[in-house]
Amino acid sequence: MVREDATIDGGELYTVANALGMTDQQVRLCVRRLVADGQFTQQGRGRKAILRATAATMRTLAPDVEFVRFMFEQDRGAAPWDGCWHLVAFAIPEAARPARDAMRDGIVRLGGAPVQGGLYVSANAWEAQLDALAAGLEVSDHITTFTSADLRIGQTESPRRIAARLWPLDDIAARHRRLLDFARRTLRRLRETELDDTELLTVTIELAAEFTRAMEPDPLLPPQLLPQPWAGTKARGMVAECWSLLLATETHAPTRLFRAYGDVIRDVAVHAGRVS
Repeated sequence: MVREDATIDGGELYTVANALGMTDQQVRLCVRRLVADGQFTQQGRGRKAILRATAATMRTLAPDVEFVRFMFEQDRGAAPWDGCWHLVAFAIPEAARPARDAMRDGIVRLGGAPVQGGLYVSANAWEAQLDALAAGLEVSDHITTFTSADLRIGQTESPRRIAARLWPLDDIAARHRRLLDFARRTLRRLRETELDDTELLTVTIELAAEFTRAMEPDPLLPPQLLPQPWAGTKARGMVAECWSLLLATETHAPTRLFRAYGDVIRDVAVHAGRVS
């Protein structure tokens, strides 16, 4: 609900929250917690309030446009795997346990899978992101990165079997099938129904939530390592169609999410032959 000027309109917030099944009291408690945590400032009260995201919050909300661009490039076969595994090992002292935990969580968010204690692997180049993560946690001296073209885990050598062993592909595929079903219903609704501003915002939030639920555990493995056909490819294509329609129908106060991804979505549409 954060708009391009970093604000949230209280009236829109309560109205959309109600449409999603939340009570006014739940919204008030959430807003109070966000303000107390320093994530937003508040001017006014209730539905007349204006919430403004702090600088720290805006940094965390900044969408990873290149991540999404790479995702769609993979889906259309424009980013084939080069057969190289990317690994990181870390041994951070117990005295820096919070940083150690944060490093591990950050590696997993980047799509890494544990091979054994302190050793993680990805099929994609991630060294720049790892360097930034380690520098932010002040543990750069405690990590080692390297690549391998002949990774073997136990007696497993086949890259596709390694991927199936390291990542929960069945669960990830199930999430994508759920996303596909939701995106298909959403696309039909956007095409067949004229939605007002509140309904458009509600659809936007629901679609973003389903997309996040599907993508958070997805390591974006290259197609060569995935069972085919892969559910994520079709699901993301359907989401891109929904995004295109939402971009075309946004009103006077567009949300940041779809504007930020606008160029990526237009590229997807071009390659899919949907626009000239």
